[in-house]
Amino acid sequence: MSSYLLLSILLGYFVVLMGIARLTRGKEDNQTFFIANRSAPWYLVAFGMIGASLSGVTFISVPGWVEVTGFSYFQMVLGYIVGYFVIGAVLLPLYYKYKLTSIYTYLSTRFGVRTYKTGASFFVLSRIVGASFRLYLVASVLQWVIFDQMGVPFWVTVIATICLIWLYTHKSGIKTIIWTDVLQTLFMLIALGLSVYYITASLEIDSLFGWLGQQDNAQIFYFDDYKSPYFFWKQFISGALIAIVMTGLDQDMMQKNLACRSLRDAQKNMFWFTVVLTIVNFVFLLLGALLTAYAVANGIDAQGDELFPVVATQSQLGLGLSVVFLLGLIAAAYSSADSALTSLTTSISIDLLDIEKRLQADQQEYTRKRVHLMVSVVLILVILSFNYLITDKSVIAKLFVFAGYTYGPLLGLYALGVLTKVQLRDHRVPWVAVSTPIVGYWISQWTLQTYGFDFGFFILALNGALCFFGLLLIRTKGSRPI
Repeated sequence: MSSYLLLSILLGYFVVLMGIARLTRGKEDNQTFFIANRSAPWYLVAFGMIGASLSGVTFISVPGWVEVTGFSYFQMVLGYIVGYFVIGAVLLPLYYKYKLTSIYTYLSTRFGVRTYKTGASFFVLSRIVGASFRLYLVASVLQWVIFDQMGVPFWVTVIATICLIWLYTHKSGIKTIIWTDVLQTLFMLIALGLSVYYITASLEIDSLFGWLGQQDNAQIFYFDDYKSPYFFWKQFISGALIAIVMTGLDQDMMQKNLACRSLRDAQKNMFWFTVVLTIVNFVFLLLGALLTAYAVANGIDAQGDELFPVVATQSQLGLGLSVVFLLGLIAAAYSSADSALTSLTTSISIDLLDIEKRLQADQQEYTRKRVHLMVSVVLILVILSFNYLITDKSVIAKLFVFAGYTYGPLLGLYALGVLTKVQLRDHRVPWVAVSTPIVGYWISQWTLQTYGFDFGFFILALNGALCFFGLLLIRTKGSRPI
């Protein structure tokens, strides 16, 4: 397939996004940029969040994972359901009660300024690296599919990708993203459905679920070895906690919920988001099984994150699948990256720079625009560094393990704040938060080498517990747990 045809599709897609940005542009003030003036329809937020939650990592890595790990990832997806329930029942009422723009402001009210800054800093670190993981994967595929054939170096691909995102988000922020996410989620789901259709037809499968039941790599539940990273309870509990921290304690995802008109609308959003996301994740795993079977049947040597791109662009399935794959990949990439850029701008501006307290209105907007540009530059630099650091073929695994270390302190802080009445020695909180992932890493390595026990994604639970009990050691005199 011509690289110039693929490039024209990419540019055409960007023109559509710019058109949406222009149509949805409101006042270029901070309330529009940060929370869309709390006027977003809940059903648009719910549908758009699916694309932002899945991202290009899910689009490529989850299908590529099936060959080695089967459907074990669905154990985590079942855990997500529990996590999303906690978000709707506990965290959203808390955020709406305090009328928050940044969710980390809660930590200031509950514990103090140092705790607040610590929580926001861990989010910024987590989101910069997490967004860069996702964008690195997608930029690598675009490089391989399009730009290598044109002689364009990888650094140009990365810079161009971030610049395009900056162009349609720098004015109205979350107000624009809510609408672009709807389009991008729609493209991603269409791409997923058509990919399943094309490969099913090529393999001449009459009964898809009957065929799936005969596959060796379709096993979902793993109860036999508690030391394995795929053991059910590790995956299930990790899934619940990952949903809580990577959605409920993540400014990126919650910023869209806070843009809804009311708490009830935000809760309806979370309910339908959970239902659809569970189904979509299962279909991605189904696609992985189909891709693996097709590769074996046609002698295609590709594994992990290379499987879907190779089958879509270098097999005999035709132009249709190549175009569908590219549109789905681009949609996944922009849906995740644009909201990450906006949420990072929000958290740095409000939480770390205190622009709402320290600056006049016109200065706030000027500073927010500079932060937005600065975050774009940082993402470019981090993504380019990954080009030399990442060798693992499954990026999603690295993403979840990294999240276990960086979101662990946030999990401990919010658990202590919501479940207890403890007050902390605020100035000591950063020391506990920073030491938590260090101690967690040492424990995980020790148990693996000594007992063969692999924490896997369960490392998030370990770090959350370490931070929780570490914080109890620095509670104020006379402060009781309940």
